[in-house]
Amino acid sequence: MTNSIDDFNDILSPDETLAPHTWIKLGGAAERFYVPTSREQLISLVQCCAASEIPVRILGGGSNLLVGDAGVQGAVIQVREPLLGDISIDAETVVAGGGALLSHVVSESVRNGLAGLENLVGIPGTIGGAVVGNAGGRHGDIGEFVTSVEVVNHRGEVTVRSGDELTFSYRNSSISDLLVLSVTLTLKPDDSDDLATRMKKIWIMKRATQPLADQSAGCIFRNPRGLSAGALIEQCGLKDLAVGGARISDRHANFVVTESGATCADVTALIEKVQSAVNEKFGVELELEITRW
Repeated sequence: MTNSIDDFNDILSPDETLAPHTWIKLGGAAERFYVPTSREQLISLVQCCAASEIPVRILGGGSNLLVGDAGVQGAVIQVREPLLGDISIDAETVVAGGGALLSHVVSESVRNGLAGLENLVGIPGTIGGAVVGNAGGRHGDIGEFVTSVEVVNHRGEVTVRSGDELTFSYRNSSISDLLVLSVTLTLKPDDSDDLATRMKKIWIMKRATQPLADQSAGCIFRNPRGLSAGALIEQCGLKDLAVGGARISDRHANFVVTESGATCADVTALIEKVQSAVNEKFGVELELEITRW
């Protein structure tokens, strides 16, 4: 194990602004921002941070993340391709490194004639983040295909979670470890041309109904049981509601899009306005789907 946190200075960017690393392009600086270049370096960095009592956050694709304007203390470690970006396929089993982009895992599976993940087309971020948050949509979630997950805890210890240790629910999983090193999925054989056609249809539908070209963090709120958060927000007449440089998308009411000059405070104020309006009209408390730092 590396003895000193200073041994990682070659991969350290002090006071790195996090906004460019997130989809919504907002947020302050990380006190320490690390970009490891290998699995071994990543694990020993986590162990060293633990020994030095430096709090650690993991940044993947930055798609469902809202970073506060004040930034974050401690270490932010970026885990995404090329780090942990390997994808291997053997018969019906797909093993993907936690840093592999979900879009790449989806397209590789389809190319190899394996069904299940084509429904996740258009969902941004890494597969590690997708599994922890059980990413999905109306056609299904990723959790139903996951057979095991290799993880690192906050002390830098590596374990494999499978069977009873893995449970998935709506936008949630039982994985509370620091980060995902790799994911093993079991899919079903199908015709790759048929899968590609199905994937294309889902992608076209998403592109027509979601503001994919805008700066956004994906869906802001979880759908309450049996309801659509977007529909509730729309029924409150909140489409296009703006606070500063942040506004509710006119294309899909469960997306907040930002313009130049927007702050995290703008987004937070907008979220609170929406929650308050929906609660007042429908008696429903909208819960956040995004992560806030």
